[in-house]
Amino acid sequence: MKVAISGKGGVGKTTLAGVMARILDSRGFKVLAIDADPDSNLGDAIGFSDDELIKAKPLAEMEEFIEERTGSKKGEYGSFFRLNPRVDDIPERFSAVMNRIRLVVLGNIAKGGGGCFCAENVLLKNLISYVLTERDEYVIVDMEAGLEHLGRGTTEYIDSLIVVVEPGKRSIQTAHQVKRLASDLGIKNVSIVGNKIASPEDIALIMDNLKGFPYIGSISFNEKILEADRLGLSPYDMDSIVKSQVEEIIDNLKKQTA
Repeated sequence: MKVAISGKGGVGKTTLAGVMARILDSRGFKVLAIDADPDSNLGDAIGFSDDELIKAKPLAEMEEFIEERTGSKKGEYGSFFRLNPRVDDIPERFSAVMNRIRLVVLGNIAKGGGGCFCAENVLLKNLISYVLTERDEYVIVDMEAGLEHLGRGTTEYIDSLIVVVEPGKRSIQTAHQVKRLASDLGIKNVSIVGNKIASPEDIALIMDNLKGFPYIGSISFNEKILEADRLGLSPYDMDSIVKSQVEEIIDNLKKQTA
């Protein structure tokens, strides 16, 4: 199964991605987790130690490697570079490993100054294309809301795009924006997960404003998740409730995409 997770910043998509990875690992599946959100901390949400995370250096910051693979020199405006660089060895070379989980961090691409940054984008998009089309394990991509790293040619391989939504207007508006972007890219299966849910009314609010979206589960408002974030730990290791709720989300997702 190949799953991308999106939503407004701070809505809890990294929590879902991290706990999903741990649950799939506990079920005996290999998982490739891709941290594609510059502001996220997927490694912490999975439960990697700081020493382990050193091995997952953000790819966008690896200037010499990007130059080697694309043939582009940073700061040379208008220079030519390879549009199909080799990426198949990246998950093994530049990942942190915990049990059956392999974590790759894409990193942040600078948006202004310092010359052309197209080569970084090309490398990262080719990597996402490769892991979605060629890898045989579960793939979980923790996205930013913009879906920038997804290309039209690879989205047919995504089993589901999960949009994490909290009960609030801005989060719901972002979900509609993500849905439009997904439609433009040809992604057919878009599901909703409610997070920070405190009452049945919160679920009703989300579902009433996102009609037509499959609702595959909820994560309750939980002080243990907040504590895990403060301590840099995985919610999976802090609380059994979030584990059971994400278990249900995974099972519902598998039924929906079967």
